[in-house]
Amino acid sequence: MDVEQRDPESDEREDVTIEPETGEDAVEKRPEDKIAKMREELGACRKEKQEYMDGWQRAKADYVNLLRRNEEAAKAAESSGKIKAVETLLPAFDALERAKEHGEVPEGFMAIAKQIESAFATLGLEEVGKVGEPFDPSLHEAFGQDVTENIETEDMITVVLEKGWRVNSTVIRPAKVRVAMFKTEA
Repeated sequence: MDVEQRDPESDEREDVTIEPETGEDAVEKRPEDKIAKMREELGACRKEKQEYMDGWQRAKADYVNLLRRNEEAAKAAESSGKIKAVETLLPAFDALERAKEHGEVPEGFMAIAKQIESAFATLGLEEVGKVGEPFDPSLHEAFGQDVTENIETEDMITVVLEKGWRVNSTVIRPAKVRVAMFKTEA
């Protein structure tokens, strides 16, 4: 059996003739036209890439903003929940406080009062309005004035009629107070 063996190098070196194209196809196949067409396609690809990049960046920014808004909403909901809980329990707490001031609270109720105080402290409840503090209309509600002869004590709280309360920076109830007023002798 006679098998014709080919030389691999001879296959590679075969001469291929490329015939020139004629007509409209010949004009398109010129190297300058090919380069122009490729540049057009490259420009379109770059434009498309930029559109995708812009869309991706907008989507990423929207996602980051959504996360921030959700975090802020969660904090606001937590704060609102604390305030509602405090507002609900505050009248009972005030009644216990008044009873303690008059010495009318049995021992068992004193333990309950301490638990409520501890719970309020955990929620961030702070007392507002103490004698000697300067009057602040955002924290205090004036229910009268007391005459003072010392100008340095003017606009200071002289009496706390009812304690005020706040959680963080939110005033739940302003303190009801009387305020010192300097009176000059006429």
